[in-house]
Amino acid sequence: MFYRRKLPHWHEELSEDGFLFVTWRLAGSLPRTHIEYVAECAPRTPGQAFAALDRIADRALFGPVWLKDPRIAVVVAETLISGAKVRDMYQLRAWAIMPNHVHLVLRLNVALAVITRWVKGSTARKANLILGRTGQPFWQDESFDHRVRNEAELDRIVHYVENNPVAAGFVAKSRDWLWSSAGWQAETPAPL
Repeated sequence: MFYRRKLPHWHEELSEDGFLFVTWRLAGSLPRTHIEYVAECAPRTPGQAFAALDRIADRALFGPVWLKDPRIAVVVAETLISGAKVRDMYQLRAWAIMPNHVHLVLRLNVALAVITRWVKGSTARKANLILGRTGQPFWQDESFDHRVRNEAELDRIVHYVENNPVAAGFVAKSRDWLWSSAGWQAETPAPL
C-alpha cells in the first residue's frame, strides 16, 4: 500500500523477514526554511537528503529539545521497549533517542500506523505532564520510514542509528549514550 501526506510512505503486507527504519521528530524541531534549504542544497538521492536533514536536526540549534530531559527520555525508551516486549507490536532491532528526534529499526507485528499512534500518543501525554504543557503537540505529525532491503543495508542502518549520538558529537562511543539500544544494553537506567 502506498500513501502520501507530506512524505511518501510504502507499506507492504506485514512480513516476518523485513525491517523498517523509522524516524520522527518533536513538533517544531525543523523550521520550514531549513527544510527548503536542505531540499535545494542536499545531494539528490533520498538517502543522502535524509542524512543531510538528520545532521541539521542533530545540531538541535532551534526548536524544542525536550528529549534531552532524562525524565522524558526514559519515558520514550521504556515505551519503545514495552511495545516490543510487553505488547509484542514489533521486534526492536535498534533505536536512538536524540534531543529532538527518535530513530528506530523494527520488524512489524502490527501496522506501522498503529505503532506510531500508540508510541507517540502515550509518550506525548506523559512528556507533556512532565513539562507542564497541555493542549499542544509534542511530536511532529508525520514520520519518515524506509523499508530495509537486505542484510547489508540492515547492518548499515543499525550502525547509523546506534552511532548517531557519536556522529552528533554527544559521546565518543555509542555505548556511552544511554538513550539508545547500544547504551541501554550497556547500562539500563533506573526508572524514575
